Amino acid sequence: MDFGRLLTAMATPFTEDGQLDLPAVDRLVDRLIETGTTGIVVAGTTGESPTLSHEEKLQLFERVLGRAKGRAAVIAGTGSNDTRATVALTREAEALGVDGIMLVCPYYNKPSQEGLYQHFRAAAEATHLPVMVYNVPGRTGVNLSAATTLRLAEVDNIVCVKEAGGDLGQIAEIVERAPDGFRLYSGDDKLFLPTLAVGGYGVVSVASHLVGREMTRMIQAFLSGQVAEAASWHRRLLPLFEGLFWTSSPVLLKTGLAMVGHPVGPVRLPLVEAPQNMVEDFRRILEELRLV
Repeated sequence: MDFGRLLTAMATPFTEDGQLDLPAVDRLVDRLIETGTTGIVVAGTTGESPTLSHEEKLQLFERVLGRAKGRAAVIAGTGSNDTRATVALTREAEALGVDGIMLVCPYYNKPSQEGLYQHFRAAAEATHLPVMVYNVPGRTGVNLSAATTLRLAEVDNIVCVKEAGGDLGQIAEIVERAPDGFRLYSGDDKLFLPTLAVGGYGVVSVASHLVGREMTRMIQAFLSGQVAEAASWHRRLLPLFEGLFWTSSPVLLKTGLAMVGHPVGPVRLPLVEAPQNMVEDFRRILEELRLV
């Protein structure tokens, strides 16, 4: 399964009273596909997965699948810090017909590298689908090392990694030593172009909700050898890449979507809205990019 190069970690739309907003899910899926997204990651970090119930995740998987209708790959975020629960949700997601699985490193309990390997292997062996492992130590408290990633790459259906550790050295080591066909995706928009430069394949993006067309142009420029043009796009988009993370994501992403006329509702507690001065500064970034 080729997920493509521009994957979006989709925000989860909520109504004002905090329920899933399924009509808004449909509208957001359409927006993402129309602006260049080739794969949609559902119920990941940007989707506020820690606050989604098991049932809500299944609802989202099914709704996104029905709306995407084969126009983009649908990758279900089924990982948690409980291996048994991860296996169970992975099997249910496969039964719904998703195209792939994303498994985040177990958070809070801080397993060893051997524990990480056994967790991911158990979940991967529970499905026939292609699996993306997701390293984000800033949120999980543990780094999936290059050595463990490469060991996992030998598992038949673990086909890629989303690297959000911020370490280009680790990224380059994985790319250099991975078996043929294993792909590395940047999990950080501001490191996407540097990741491409050392042999990465694509990105699981947050900013693509707002600048999918521009990111597609950056990718196309780089792949066609127009590196200076790609770098120009990167520099232009960098304030947005950074601004989206001035506070916990997806707070300002949801703020930005409302600003560009595509509201997806509030965040769920324990996340709260950004202070007004931050919102105003973020609006100026969108104005500079002529998005509002």
